[in-house]
Amino acid sequence: MEWIRLVIGAAFLLAGLIIFTVELYGVFHMNYVLNRMQAAAMGDTLGISLSLVGLMIFSGLNMTTLKIVLIVVFLWFSSPVASHLLARLEVTTNEDIDKRATVYEDVSILEAEYDKASEKKEEL
Repeated sequence: MEWIRLVIGAAFLLAGLIIFTVELYGVFHMNYVLNRMQAAAMGDTLGISLSLVGLMIFSGLNMTTLKIVLIVVFLWFSSPVASHLLARLEVTTNEDIDKRATVYEDVSILEAEYDKASEKKEEL
């Protein structure tokens, strides 16, 4: 029984760590502030929840588990609300919201890359 609990708890902690890694990648590689904020908010909510569930499994059924459950519930409510308020602030105060930076600012760049890839595929 201890081994099963150890494996399941470790799986949840590892899943939380993977979510945090994906979150960091999204935060540092997205160009627009609202995209970064979305990656951070979703990663925090899911990553922290998975990590804390793993800790609850390690801890067993006791008072510490109840405290961790309360922390998870608090984070589920506070993180999305805070991110939403910051996003609304960005949208209302940013005058250049329509000129936001994207990875491909022009569709013609994307079309040229598609044409090159299709030409290479035809050559093969």
